[in-house]
Amino acid sequence: MTESQNPQVRRLDARSLRGLAHPLRMQLLDALRFGGPATASQLADRLGESSGATSYHLRQLAEYGFIEDAPEHGKGRERWWKTTYRGLRFDEALLTDSDPAVRGAVDLYLHELATTQTRALSTWLGNRESWPEEWSRAWDMSSWTLSLTPELTRELVEKMHALVETYRGRAASEDTPGAEQVRFHTHAFPIRTD
Repeated sequence: MTESQNPQVRRLDARSLRGLAHPLRMQLLDALRFGGPATASQLADRLGESSGATSYHLRQLAEYGFIEDAPEHGKGRERWWKTTYRGLRFDEALLTDSDPAVRGAVDLYLHELATTQTRALSTWLGNRESWPEEWSRAWDMSSWTLSLTPELTRELVEKMHALVETYRGRAASEDTPGAEQVRFHTHAFPIRTD
């Protein structure tokens, strides 16, 4: 499914990237994407931040269209937030944008994303013994080094993404026994061997 066929995936452009490229905003968005709707206070407790900071950054995320009110969850004066998109897609044109502020936001975003993915893997490694035994046979941390052209690399990445998407329709519901959210990270980049 292409992005134009999937309105649940948002393409990051220069404006939206500036609204997202902040470590706490990225953490808040992930917390809502993977943990479901929440209040600023709940997110502050979860992330070890002040509710004032989370409230401010949630409003910024809303201004840029990443999240919205979730009034169906609120009681009284509580303000609940939910995500507006299932996923994000990085626009590669941002890497060469003429505005240095945009390129700075790109660097912050990409480095924070790499840090978040590394932290998630480290958390799994540190806690894997607390999971049922069948999960100890189901996880993966692989690495391959292939000699490829940029075109072949892009082809492989696109095929991997397409394969993962085929499992989205097969996903177990939350009430399926043994089902958990499973995070997949892919990294493809050239290296120098000299």
